[in-house]
Amino acid sequence: MSAATTDRVLPPVGRVCRTRAWVELKEFFRQRESVVFTLMFPVILLLALGAVLDYDIGFGVTFPQYFMAGVISAGIVGASLQNMAINIAGERSDGTLKNLAGTPMPKSAYFVGKVVQVLAVSAATIAILLVIGVLVYGVDLPSGEDWLTFGWVAVLGAAACTLLGIAVSTLARNSRSASATVTPIALVLEFISGVFLPFNQVPTWLQTSASLFPLKWMAQGMRSVFLPDALAAREPAGSWELGRVALVLGIWCVVGLVLCVRTFTWQDRGVR
Repeated sequence: MSAATTDRVLPPVGRVCRTRAWVELKEFFRQRESVVFTLMFPVILLLALGAVLDYDIGFGVTFPQYFMAGVISAGIVGASLQNMAINIAGERSDGTLKNLAGTPMPKSAYFVGKVVQVLAVSAATIAILLVIGVLVYGVDLPSGEDWLTFGWVAVLGAAACTLLGIAVSTLARNSRSASATVTPIALVLEFISGVFLPFNQVPTWLQTSASLFPLKWMAQGMRSVFLPDALAAREPAGSWELGRVALVLGIWCVVGLVLCVRTFTWQDRGVR
């Protein structure tokens, strides 16, 4: 069969991407452990810490109101960086990636499927957290243009963390070692990025370290839509710095893409 004939019988790339995205979503929601950890862990954090640390941090803002920005950021990190690194490492280890690479499926469809999965899971996580925040703690939702800021911060943050997750997946030989490697790193970044406590209470040297990574900037962007402008004075620069938030997250998207291109492999290192 000629190459021209083979090309004609292959389905359009768009259809392949949609099919792959649907497969990724079904596979994710069939894995109970992944669903519970990714979707429910941020919810448990919100319920537990919100109940224990329900105090006023200033300007009439309760801790649950402040924590909403952080826990949403943590939920996005869980759905993107952690989920991608662990799942892709497992698929590489059990030969799934090698088998997919040997099929006529465009390799880009695999990554499109992963991105759709991250966006869908992130959206579900955010929706659940917002509903619980409003019903349980009376959290005030963003209004007006704040929703636009909320949207681009979430999308840019998810994109940067997804690309980093794909790149980090090459550091582990299987899903178990990936979980042991990525989860502690994510937790440390969450602690120093103002996810679990007000960022101004983090030691200065840790604030500087956190500013090198996208999570700090995503959490800062989220705080700008859930907190009054008066609390911007407690940020290191004395403002929300939304322009810099967009710039840093955009840079991390480029860096993550370069890392993916240079490091991603379809089979374990050392396997031919």
